[in-house]
Amino acid sequence: MAIAVTASSGRLGHAILRELVRQGRARDVVAVARDPARIQVPGIELRTGDYESLAGMTAALAGIDTVVMISAPVFGNRDRIPLHRNVIEAAREAGVRRVLFTSVVGNGQEMGTLFGPTQQVNRQTERDLQDSGLEWVVGRNGLYLELDLIQMRLAQESGIYANPAGNGRCPYITIDEIAYAFARLAVDGQQTGQVYNITGETLTQAELLELVREILGIDLRHEDMSDEACIEMFLELMPDRGEPVALMLAGCFQSMRIGAFDVPSHFQEAAGRPVKSVREMLAGLA
Repeated sequence: MAIAVTASSGRLGHAILRELVRQGRARDVVAVARDPARIQVPGIELRTGDYESLAGMTAALAGIDTVVMISAPVFGNRDRIPLHRNVIEAAREAGVRRVLFTSVVGNGQEMGTLFGPTQQVNRQTERDLQDSGLEWVVGRNGLYLELDLIQMRLAQESGIYANPAGNGRCPYITIDEIAYAFARLAVDGQQTGQVYNITGETLTQAELLELVREILGIDLRHEDMSDEACIEMFLELMPDRGEPVALMLAGCFQSMRIGAFDVPSHFQEAAGRPVKSVREMLAGLA
């Protein structure tokens, strides 16, 4: 059973490829990327495939049974819905049986935040996949714990971790845990027609920071900031990513604040084992 991971040169793509190899499936794995030279996982087949090209993606998916379709990253003002539709149509034309889509958690309230435009793309792609005639599984991922940790390390100098999340609860999970779930879903060809929240336990920012202080020795206190100040912060931190990314990230904190990401976890149903605790995940990142 050949398994392709598309857009596989990023963090999550690499993690899923590594997990599939760890599970003994190296001979079955095909890494598809716009620039396959960026793939740093040995022992697997590499193919060129760009979400912009339906023909190129169709060729890249020839002979594939299951596709793990990683959501195209937010960058500039490009419309990601047609990019995802290219992958879905390419899968149909190539004779792929099943597509797994990496989406994002949310209970609907996030549609009224600055994260809403990003979420609209995810939900439209979910609908497109469900209407495609292909077998499908949607995994709605929690927020990457590693990315929060990067910001916390940067905040060590001031001792203050500021954002607009308030006391909202949010599920955290590492990229490797998400990859474990998607690898298991890819290998388990019987799983189909499911929408899973691939998440861990939910914590407030204060609770997360207490664990970070205890386990990693990073002593921070959480302070609120305005949505506007948060947007400016991300524009300064990531000037090359542009305003759409800054708005999306500020919208994530808005969504946390109103409880839009406080959803039940389906990790065990998807992965066949319980999700690691945030304590365990932080210890693994130490």
